[in-house]
Amino acid sequence: MSLFLLVIGGKVFELQYVKGERYKKMAIEKNIKNDTIAANRGNVYASDGNLLATSVSSYTVRMDPVSVRKGDFEKYIAALTQELSKMLGKTPQYYEKKIRDARNRKNKYLLIARGLGYNDYAKMRGFPMFRLGVYRGGFIAEQKTVREHPIGKIAERTIGYNDHRGGAGIEGAFSEYMKGEDGWRVKQKIAKGQWKPLRDINEKEPEDGKDVITTIDVNIQDITHYALLKQLEYFEADHGCAVVMETATGEIKAISNLGRTSSGKYYERRNYAVWESHEPGSTFKLASLMAALEDNVVDTADVIDTEKGRIYINNRKVEDSNWEGYGKISLARVFEVSSNVGIVKAIQKNYDHNPNKFIKRIKQFGLDQKTGVRIVGEGKPIIPLPKTDRWNPIALEWMAWGYGVSLTPLQVLMFYNGVANNGELVKPRFVKELKVGGETVEEFGKIVLKKRIAKQSTINKVKKIMENVVKKGTAEEIYSPNFSMAGKTGTAKKWIPRKKNKEGKYEGGYYSNKKYVASFAGFFPVDKPKYSCIVVVHEPDPLKGYYGAKVAAPVFKEIAHKIYTSTPSSVQKVTDSVVTASISKDYNKYYDVINRYKTIMPKVVGMSAMDAISILENMGLKVNVSGVGKVKEQSINKGVKVRKGATVYLKLS
Repeated sequence: MSLFLLVIGGKVFELQYVKGERYKKMAIEKNIKNDTIAANRGNVYASDGNLLATSVSSYTVRMDPVSVRKGDFEKYIAALTQELSKMLGKTPQYYEKKIRDARNRKNKYLLIARGLGYNDYAKMRGFPMFRLGVYRGGFIAEQKTVREHPIGKIAERTIGYNDHRGGAGIEGAFSEYMKGEDGWRVKQKIAKGQWKPLRDINEKEPEDGKDVITTIDVNIQDITHYALLKQLEYFEADHGCAVVMETATGEIKAISNLGRTSSGKYYERRNYAVWESHEPGSTFKLASLMAALEDNVVDTADVIDTEKGRIYINNRKVEDSNWEGYGKISLARVFEVSSNVGIVKAIQKNYDHNPNKFIKRIKQFGLDQKTGVRIVGEGKPIIPLPKTDRWNPIALEWMAWGYGVSLTPLQVLMFYNGVANNGELVKPRFVKELKVGGETVEEFGKIVLKKRIAKQSTINKVKKIMENVVKKGTAEEIYSPNFSMAGKTGTAKKWIPRKKNKEGKYEGGYYSNKKYVASFAGFFPVDKPKYSCIVVVHEPDPLKGYYGAKVAAPVFKEIAHKIYTSTPSSVQKVTDSVVTASISKDYNKYYDVINRYKTIMPKVVGMSAMDAISILENMGLKVNVSGVGKVKEQSINKGVKVRKGATVYLKLS
């Protein structure tokens, strides 16, 4: 027996004195942890100060009623439950019973409310009993951040995200700048596997990330989005995109990417403008014409016989949309009416013996390179080269009218912008600068990729011809005597890739006679181009129309027209500065309204259309908008009680 007691005593001594510290440390490690507090990501702003994306704090409030001394508990319980009732809606009796029951059951982690904004959290923290703190008052608060887009779904893919889905758009490209530095607080494990903060303050406060000031102009974005959406809906197209670029700087002022759902609605499904590389069709004819002009092998006055609108090259047909043909016309007129036969003949005659000479010019224009924008997922341009797998006996001729090559809409736009910019090729930009606390910490200025892509004489000639496309060519239906536009229509049959048959073998691909890509690329005004723009629409209903002139060009015109009429001063002058005070004012105004008004009509007069629509739709109201710009009139006056589903009519200035 004495030996047994001796052994037990030895074990006790070993546990208490020899291994005691290690076991204590293990116990602490199992019951104490450092909990990360995520830093607020930097905000994303439009160039005019409108908020595009922000991190909003969301709070969960719990209570430890067991830790409150009996005297304090009885003294403050009635006043506390009165305040909880006012804020959260249920009766004081409900909250008193809930808290007393939790105290009796020794529940040290009672849920009070989830999803509180900062203002409600701060107010609740000052409630009777809670204001005594974590230990005396039992107040427990946990914070997380939620990413919000105040303008809703507009430009969502370009603004992007950086989360479990990956890194897309501006959020993904500038994540390292925007993520900030996380903080932490100590938590202790309590009953039922729950963790409770040990102190009322954080051990390390999180540091917010840098704010990103984009090049997006909310007014132009609004115009572009709705012009594209209206056309996609009418033609029941599969998807489309539209981009507006400032000619001199390369700043992207608007970008809209809309895809169709099975229910017929449209949303920002993918960033088609950056990602989708496809055969451009006739918009590529500008490169073909410029190559020949640069090599001095043609002149715009040269006469070309387009015959009866169709020719055969190696048993493959090239035909014009005009089945009767255009006969003998000048090369300039070939471009204006978009004669496939005419441009193919011109390129075949002068480059069939030396296709590398033609390819050299295409490379000179920068069409074989990506734009290099920081947004991930840019599509790769494809230009077939002689003596490679992509080259075949008709590759040169097919390239002349935009087949066999593959480019993204943004790559095509960069080229057209270079023409508008008198030959200077500038890189497209989505971001102007990074800020911390209102102070600029890094700027992203204009980047010139090529000082000159073509001779000034070539640029002058094609500019005039592109103007005539609108005045008397394929896009004459969008001509307006009130403002000048220049550009080129494009219509391409879609290539249907090879598919596996029942035997598991691939069957050859083909060009569809039912699926088309309609496009228009150009710039305005003609004399001193301020903006370049491209519109691309995939798979419009062919029974309603599929030519670029009918489907895409009207979107271009509406964008140009509304920019002219709604922002006349901005056409003359560009303001690069972003006023921090204005940004803060817009931010505070938006969130003050969206948090304050739930069933009472707020005043939205003076707000941008997208801010007003976002607020009202979040209230469950239907919004009908006419005009462009800021809200001038609202059909329901401020202060009127509204029901979900009611329609509000907004008139914009």
